[in-house]
Amino acid sequence: MDFLMILKAIILGMVEGLTEFAPVSSTGHMIIVDDMWLKSKEFLQEYVANTFKVVIQLGSILAVVVVFKERFLNLLSFGKLGNQTISQQNRLKLSQVIVGLIPAGILGVLFEDYIDENLFRAETVLIGLVLGALLMILADYFGVRNAKNPKTITVDQITYKQAFLVGLFQCLSLWPGFSRSGSTISGGVLLGLSHRAAADFTFIMAVPIMFGASFLSLLKNWQYFSMDAMPFFIAGFISAFIFALITIRFFLKLINKIKLVPFAIYRIVLAIAIYVVYF
Repeated sequence: MDFLMILKAIILGMVEGLTEFAPVSSTGHMIIVDDMWLKSKEFLQEYVANTFKVVIQLGSILAVVVVFKERFLNLLSFGKLGNQTISQQNRLKLSQVIVGLIPAGILGVLFEDYIDENLFRAETVLIGLVLGALLMILADYFGVRNAKNPKTITVDQITYKQAFLVGLFQCLSLWPGFSRSGSTISGGVLLGLSHRAAADFTFIMAVPIMFGASFLSLLKNWQYFSMDAMPFFIAGFISAFIFALITIRFFLKLINKIKLVPFAIYRIVLAIAIYVVYF
């Protein structure tokens, strides 16, 4: 495997890491970078290329686990969150995360094949990009009072009702291009969460649902792993992990300041770019 292929793996991992958890649609960016430019399916078999995208997604998931490691430890056991001891009653509970996962989990299982066969096209991604952008603009517009005086400032104050309703908004992300973080953060803001609380809950929910989907996909495509492609997979995984780590930390520091509208504008520009180039 030559240096050019390794470089392409690093670029694809970078795209995955930079876009998976920002509300800009990693699927839309993969269409631009891979389908239109790098064309990984031309130098890898189709199923190997698809499996590679699952592997780099696991790199992004690992970055979330690293950033929220203390949070995940506290979800699974009692103890300290950072330097502050938080009682069982006053911290986010694993049961609340599960409640948030139920809607998208059920729909994802029921419609997985239909989504894979019918919705992963440039046309549907364009629709998802634009509609997701409009949702984000509406969230900032109608949630402006919540943003100034949110009912739920931190993720530890989230209620079961809010968790479930945010989970319903997450169902929108089953449409490629809508963006999981874009739909859930928008939903959270509309429900009275601060942008940071909505972002934290989004990233925490992303780990089990993305890991589950990736694990099932790997089981289906395990036979397409080969030692020849292993350097390509490793380079992409490491690249996705590093860039996701940077992106998540940067995004969480800025989200309460910049809100969602700048990302919405970027999505609309991206949709126009895909339309011009692809069509």
